[in-house]
Amino acid sequence: MDITQYFTDYTLRTITLGTAVLGAICGMLGSFAVLRKESLLGDAISHAALPGIAIAFLITGAKDTNVLLLGALVSGLIGTWWIRGIVSKTHLKTDTALGLILSLFFGFGMLLLTYIQKQPNANQAGLDKYLFGQAATLVESDVILMSIVTGVSLLVLLLFWKEFKLLLFDKDYAMTLGFNTKFIDGLISFFIVLAIVIGLQTVGVVLMSAMLLAPAAAARQWTNSLSVMVLLAAIFGMFSGVFGTAISASQTNLSTGPVIVLVASVFVAVSFIFSPGRGILFKQIRLIRNRRELELQKTLYFMYSIVKNHDDISRPHAIRILNNFQGFTKNTLSQLEQKNWITIQGANWSLTDDGFKKASNLYTTNLPES
Repeated sequence: MDITQYFTDYTLRTITLGTAVLGAICGMLGSFAVLRKESLLGDAISHAALPGIAIAFLITGAKDTNVLLLGALVSGLIGTWWIRGIVSKTHLKTDTALGLILSLFFGFGMLLLTYIQKQPNANQAGLDKYLFGQAATLVESDVILMSIVTGVSLLVLLLFWKEFKLLLFDKDYAMTLGFNTKFIDGLISFFIVLAIVIGLQTVGVVLMSAMLLAPAAAARQWTNSLSVMVLLAAIFGMFSGVFGTAISASQTNLSTGPVIVLVASVFVAVSFIFSPGRGILFKQIRLIRNRRELELQKTLYFMYSIVKNHDDISRPHAIRILNNFQGFTKNTLSQLEQKNWITIQGANWSLTDDGFKKASNLYTTNLPES
């Protein structure tokens, strides 16, 4: 596919810009959902938005995108409010409340969609696109709306950065400082709902939670800084949208929403494997290194136990004495010699001064407390 099409083809340019902006806002706000351990909140809200779309259509009788998304926003906010209420007023856990609201609202939404599809009104067709998304229906006004929401979200994020950060990591301390934690918590939840709602048309109810969480989960693997995580999540989300759109546009019969989610999942997989701090690969490398270091120290400690009763620590000892020691290998001896902890002359070995000091420190560390 020619790259110039992104600038000359109106539909492709609009979809690419829309998915990029959507990915950026979802990554940015999804970071807070991940850090608050409310990963299922996105799934519950996206499903809770479905009856709002159906009710908005039943009231107006028109498929105006802005009206339908407004209904989704109201429904999503009601679902969020109910979740908070269930958790605070009952003994139920958050995951139970999320599951209840998700199933209740989604079931009600499907019931309304079934009712609408049986009506004689010809305008009812197409509402099911909000289930799985249909990025091809994006127009310039939708992209402008997404950009405005993203800009407002970023502005609020910058204005309340200190409060958001404090609430995330120490809610009790924020309350002692006099911050209105309910307002701050509600503000975060509102913008998360807003991000989900504007993405329903592109990704759909079913996959929207992945769009919200995948970039944030990938970013979390690379940093311990909240600001860096938010930035990385926005970048991962944006590139997921761009690459997903490019892949779906290059092939026929590929839905854009699912491809975007799959690209975001690739970012997650790569981050889980290759991130230096938390990645599986580097964890395994560190584990192997630690095991090798432990084997070296065990062998050195055993050598020390052999020579510590001799006045002359450089007195040679036969290598065959080590044959029955579990940690001993020729490679271990070679590494000990490279560290200048031992010297090897033919079939004999002896501790160096540095090796004796190192082993003596190990012996002192392993002494039982009196």
